[in-house]
Amino acid sequence: MPPSRPTPAPSSLPSLPSPAPRPMRADARRNYERIVAIAEVLVAEQGADVSLEEVARVAGVGSATLHRHFPSRQLLLETVFKGRVAALCAQADHRAAALPPETALTEWLHDLGAHAVANRGLGASLLRSAREETGGDPGFGATCHAMIAAAGQRLLDRAAATGAVRSDVPIAPLLKLVSAIATTTEDDPDATAETRRLITLALTGLRPAP
Repeated sequence: MPPSRPTPAPSSLPSLPSPAPRPMRADARRNYERIVAIAEVLVAEQGADVSLEEVARVAGVGSATLHRHFPSRQLLLETVFKGRVAALCAQADHRAAALPPETALTEWLHDLGAHAVANRGLGASLLRSAREETGGDPGFGATCHAMIAAAGQRLLDRAAATGAVRSDVPIAPLLKLVSAIATTTEDDPDATAETRRLITLALTGLRPAP
């Protein structure tokens, strides 16, 4: 009887590629998209503390279906917030295509201010949950910030190339400026309008209008 061949050590076995994730069925995709759309509306109306049961009820799905797509509140809120960030970044490209460079940058900074005001409660909730480690993407905040910074930098570079704005100012200070202004308007009756007014003042300084 021939001797048996030795079994290779585990370290010498070839690694197998991970199986690709199965594509979502059409009905599951529809449920997912409807849950996100309804969550977007309800978070806008009620804030980040909206009941997940209400999201499921208004979306017309069972609680089990909602939790199958979003095992935690954090994951659902992150999805809603990332959708808003994606829309803000798409708006930067729209501004660039439709407006002169300086105007596109200015209007997008106002878009950013409105975004900061509208999402203040959601952003705070996500940051609080991240600190409490309640289950979500640990790099979520950095990813969203990078998306916004990249969109703004494109507009800033375009405006600087025409000589409309200074070329030695990166996008990061402008993002901080807009965020700080939005924070100061928290108690104003019309925070969005006040944020826009203060951003305009910061960008134009005390120059008299031409």
